[in-house]
Amino acid sequence: MIPVSIVGMAVDAMSRPVVVLKPVSEETGSGRMLPIWIGGLEAAAILAGTDGAPPPRPLTLDLMRSMIQSLGATVEQIAVTKIEDGTFYAEITLDSPAGRLVLDARPSDAIGLSLRTGTTIWVAEEVLDDAGIPDERDAPADQEAEVAAFHEFLENIDPEDFQG
Repeated sequence: MIPVSIVGMAVDAMSRPVVVLKPVSEETGSGRMLPIWIGGLEAAAILAGTDGAPPPRPLTLDLMRSMIQSLGATVEQIAVTKIEDGTFYAEITLDSPAGRLVLDARPSDAIGLSLRTGTTIWVAEEVLDDAGIPDERDAPADQEAEVAAFHEFLENIDPEDFQG
């Protein structure tokens, strides 16, 4: 398993949301990135978790975090574990009073929960091998340059390129 961070979220040329993960040990412009296409509602939930501001009412992922805490559990690990026929799979591992629990999850839900709990996201090396793409971005001089490079990247990729 390889620890990753979210390097961007955007929509592709067909207006489909994409979250892009990258190994934390790799610099911009080197190594691989992992694009995962997600639903619009899931993208909104992830974005709501990135700014840290509490919503006026709990969203589903906020409710999940509260339930986990209320049950005396903690999120031990978030992992994107496999890709089959172009579909990504994830697991949420909890440390609970009942012991260690591993729950099947959609990557978008697991990523959103990681933002709310401060849990590192991990990706199986096989997933990066199968669906990762080269990070050919130039090291940006500022945030505006990074956003422009990411939009260019999204315009030139096709989700079918990443089907396992």
